[in-house]
Amino acid sequence: MSSSASPSATAPPPAPARLRRVVAASLIGTTIEWYDYFLYGSAAALVFGDVFFPESDPLTGTLLSFLTYAIGFAARPLGALVFGHYGDRVGRKKLLVISLLMMGCATTLIGCVPGYATIGVAAPLLLTALRLLQGFALGGEWGGAVLLVSEHGDARRRGFWASWPQSGAPAGNLIAVGVLSLTTTLLSESAFESWGWRIPFLLSAVLVLVGLWIRISVDESPVFQEALAKAEARKAEQRAEEEEQPPILAVLRHHWRDVLVAMGARMAENISYYVITTFVLVYCVDHLDMEEQTALNAVLIGSAVQFCLIPAFGALSDRLGRKPVYLAGAIGTGVWAWLFFTLIDTESFPALVLAVTVGLVFHSAMYAPQAAFFSELFATRMRYSGASIGAQFASVAAGAPAPLIATALLQSSGGSSLISLYVTAAAVVTVLALLAARETRGRNLGELDAEPSTPESAVARAGR
Repeated sequence: MSSSASPSATAPPPAPARLRRVVAASLIGTTIEWYDYFLYGSAAALVFGDVFFPESDPLTGTLLSFLTYAIGFAARPLGALVFGHYGDRVGRKKLLVISLLMMGCATTLIGCVPGYATIGVAAPLLLTALRLLQGFALGGEWGGAVLLVSEHGDARRRGFWASWPQSGAPAGNLIAVGVLSLTTTLLSESAFESWGWRIPFLLSAVLVLVGLWIRISVDESPVFQEALAKAEARKAEQRAEEEEQPPILAVLRHHWRDVLVAMGARMAENISYYVITTFVLVYCVDHLDMEEQTALNAVLIGSAVQFCLIPAFGALSDRLGRKPVYLAGAIGTGVWAWLFFTLIDTESFPALVLAVTVGLVFHSAMYAPQAAFFSELFATRMRYSGASIGAQFASVAAGAPAPLIATALLQSSGGSSLISLYVTAAAVVTVLALLAARETRGRNLGELDAEPSTPESAVARAGR
């Protein structure tokens, strides 16, 4: 069926006020969820080793903290499967409300967990369980948030509008690092390690209430509602075999190449981000003996710049295409990995800020078009599952072990060369994945539902 025959293809663009409300709801929700998630990573780098693993030496304690940090990523694919399945069946909005509540409860409870000195080994076990809950919630959050915006917007500016939920990552990191920075400034080191680190986690309860109030006010995706109506009509005519197939099975049957592309595209993006924003705290504080505040301030400045850049790169992907912008970021990341640590080793604050900020500029070029790019790869009734699976399964191999691997490489070699090589190798994987992908800019999301869902059509689409 041609795109002209699809109702989605001829539907007028949404009202600006409605689209802005959806973007705001997605941005605020993802900001809060990423705040919760990144807060854990920063705390793991700065304080969790002493609080939950006090019997280990500092670097080993940090490694163990990053192990609990990485475990959270293991739950993200499960969250992607569960939230993707129900998000493709009942809608995006309901699942986003659940993910926000789940993440907020887990983060608030982390702030209440007693330390090792109080309850012994039960402390890191409770911490790990709550981290798993965080990962499960985030596994379902990302796909729903970016799809809600992508499916409300039109093809012409989808890269720009869909990049705003992506801005929630640096915004969340900005708030998390900012609150930690303020806390470490106002409190003594002993007070911060004793109880001050709990304040940012407990603050999550307030933020979640605000995000929930805003998120409930938005409408369900019109593209999803249309696809659901078509599925119900076919079901009534007893022609719903394909639509009634579980979304995960449909994705693996019709979009397995796209899943692999999404996973490969995430390697450089995910690994570089956690090296730049999380491992850098370990490198500066434990390896170079720099002040915690100095490292936190550098990440704070870089995150502020990135928040502004992501929409700009999203808009650029609407003009040049998703692949060129993404490729530029991946290649830049692979090269900058070698200059990144050279600048930091000077122990100069301006050099540290430059290293982090430029690294996040290249990351932004990958992260900004990612939402629109992944949304345009999959059909509506399997889009939540496909985008979430591609993104979150990659995170297990990429972001999950990145700080852990980087710390282990630092411990074994005493330098940064192997870490730079690690990031460059990830960039090579991403470049190869992008070269194998098709350009998706300008695709009408309704066309993906209008085309026959057969292996032959999937091959034909891949060749475009």
